[in-house]
Amino acid sequence: MRKPVVVCLDLEGVLVPEIWINVAIQTGIEELKTTTREMPDYDKLMRQRLTILDRHALKIGDIQDVIAKMGPLEGAIDFVTWLRERWQLIILSDTFYQFAQPLMRQLGYPTLFCNQLEIGETGRIVNYHMRMANPKQHAVAAFKSLNFFTMAAGDSYNDTGMLDEADTGFFFCPPEHLPKEFPMFPVTQSYEDLEQRFLLAAG
Repeated sequence: MRKPVVVCLDLEGVLVPEIWINVAIQTGIEELKTTTREMPDYDKLMRQRLTILDRHALKIGDIQDVIAKMGPLEGAIDFVTWLRERWQLIILSDTFYQFAQPLMRQLGYPTLFCNQLEIGETGRIVNYHMRMANPKQHAVAAFKSLNFFTMAAGDSYNDTGMLDEADTGFFFCPPEHLPKEFPMFPVTQSYEDLEQRFLLAAG
């Protein structure tokens, strides 16, 4: 008997634009353009971001104002609908619940596993808290232990553990250097391409 299927997707770069890049563009702070597409050490990246926010006196409200003007990538809403008509969909992201809510609303509230920010009384982002180490990889392993066939797609260094753990994993529009470092993951460049890959993999 065929196993039920769970599809696990990264959020930023797969369904919505990169939040920090948009913040960088809106504020003119070039340093904030660095993402997990370039820096594999997520803790180092977040510590760098928090330092930059403090230096420029940016608070949670400033970032949420940028996010409120963002929308999903072109075709993402139809892609999410297509997936949910066929399989279970879980978004596995290293973003934060305080950031993601407006974007989740536009995507029809798919299930999201992510992390928490610690906000001070003045609105300053004091710290960040990961739900656990390697949360994407652990989530996929848990779904497999529940006898689901798991398919995954992402675009960054922090997605490679998830892609490796999944029964089948794909890069989606990654930067050029990543497929060279991780040639075991097939590259897809459009939602249509990814849909066909998922259909073939799920049988």
